Amino acid sequence: MNETENNALDRRDFFRKSVLFGLGLAAVSTLSMPALAGAATLPKDPKHDLYLLNFALNAEHQAIAAYQVVAESKLLDPALLKVALSFQADHKAHAAIHAKTIKKLGGTPVAPKVPLSSPMPELAKTWGFPLDKLKTQNDVLHFAAGLEVGAAKGYLGTVPQFSNPELAHAAANIEGDEAMHFAVLRSALGEFPVPAAFISAMPS
Repeated sequence: MNETENNALDRRDFFRKSVLFGLGLAAVSTLSMPALAGAATLPKDPKHDLYLLNFALNAEHQAIAAYQVVAESKLLDPALLKVALSFQADHKAHAAIHAKTIKKLGGTPVAPKVPLSSPMPELAKTWGFPLDKLKTQNDVLHFAAGLEVGAAKGYLGTVPQFSNPELAHAAANIEGDEAMHFAVLRSALGEFPVPAAFISAMPS
């Protein structure tokens, strides 16, 4: 294969990966963008805090479902499957603390759209995951990385919107975990794990 052919393949691979990464980010953006736009116009009060917490809880439900699809795809080697399940456990922990806090504040936690035990195609369709585009291990990793950086950016946008500084601190704490997930997934792909100095500037 000559250099021109190699360059053409590299470009095709880059665009394919970019599309998969974007699909992961787009999935979480369907939750985050409208919510964050509304957050900027709502007053800071306990009811607004409950709104933000339920938005975050819904995003965590999405992430849990995404890693279930990732695990059931059977495209990951055993070591990376272990990492994916560990990340899913983190998202379950985030969801649990959000639900507990919402109840403590007198609210009702939003429920997952469908049970986690639902068939993989149903989970993917309900949450808008591009199941038909997940063909290889790298496809899955790019998709998961897009979800994680989208979640990190979502938390970044909600932190200053909380009226309760303890809730803002908790959101920032979770944001850091999402960012670490993103870095690990990029490293697993053989890419530089921290491609920008700020979360807001991470590729999307």
